[in-house]
Formats: sequence, structure tokens, C-alpha cells
Amino acid sequence: MGVCRIRVRQTPRAHVAIRPFIDVALRVSPRLSAIIEKLVNDADRDPSPQTLEDIRAILLKRASSGAPEAEFLHPHDESSLLVEIDRLIEEYGSEACASDFCGATASEGLSRVIQEVIDHTTTRRSATLGAVRDAMVSGLTPRLIGDGVLDEDDEGPLLAEIEELIRRYGRDTLAETVMRFE
Repeated sequence: MGVCRIRVRQTPRAHVAIRPFIDVALRVSPRLSAIIEKLVNDADRDPSPQTLEDIRAILLKRASSGAPEAEFLHPHDESSLLVEIDRLIEEYGSEACASDFCGATASEGLSRVIQEVIDHTTTRRSATLGAVRDAMVSGLTPRLIGDGVLDEDDEGPLLAEIEELIRRYGRDTLAETVMRFE
């Protein structure tokens, strides 16, 4: 019986769009994240998932038309959006899904709710998005409304907001990671 040898042909590395296992949105500036989110969610654009290269092309097109963000597109400026997106493309590939680079942060009202849960838990590990939602449906939101911390109209939208964050990040994500600090 002979030995079977498999010949592996080596090919040059190509950038393959691999869904990142870390939250890459944390590595994107708030300004670029907001622009990416706006472009990804634009109803007038192609509904197919946009890539980092697509976003780069849109930014360059807007720069040539004099759009407001054009002042941040000079490639020699280290804080340039163009430099930032080029670095992301270099690290994650031009075909990386742009929506992965949108950072989600809680609204001011939800951040207050999250802070309340953090302040009243025995360990920080239990202050997850799921724990915040559970506290909200168990009466935390109405109590904060009664205390004047939140507006009466906030209850429904805040519940929808925490559910969207749970859908996006999962119940076990630490709630403090989405808090808005202003």
C-alpha cells in the first residue's frame, strides 16, 4: 500500500471579508461611526450590505462635491476620516461589512437607566443588557419617571432601544459598554 501525498498549492494572500470576533466598532472614531451608520441606513442607497470600500468611495465622492465632512478628508491629516478608513481597510480588508464598524451607544435616557442598574447591583458583572431590560420591565423605568429622572414619554422608546441593543450585542454584554458619556 502506497502513501498518499497531498500537494498543497500556495497562493498569494487575498483579503477575505471575515466577520471580526472583536467589537471593531470600538476602534472607530465617533464621527466616522456616525457617517458609516448614516450611509448604511440610507433608504435611497443600494440595500445590499455596504463594504468599507463602498464607504470610502462615497466619502471621496462627497469630498469632491464639497460636502461638510470634506474638511476631514485630507490624507496628510492624521485625524482624517480618509486616513482612518484606509487603516480599517488595511487591517480588515476592503470587503469588510461596513455595518460592523458602527458603534451603538445608548441614548441619554437609557444611559441613566443603565447607571441606575450599575449603582444598585452588587457586582459590575451583573449589569448586563439583559439585566437592564429585566429591571426596566420589573418597574425601574416607571420609578425613574416618578422620581423625575426620565420623561413620561420615555418608557416605550427606552424599552425598544434596550431590546435593539440586546438583539445587536446579546443579553450578556456589559451594559456600561454602550453608555453615553457626555
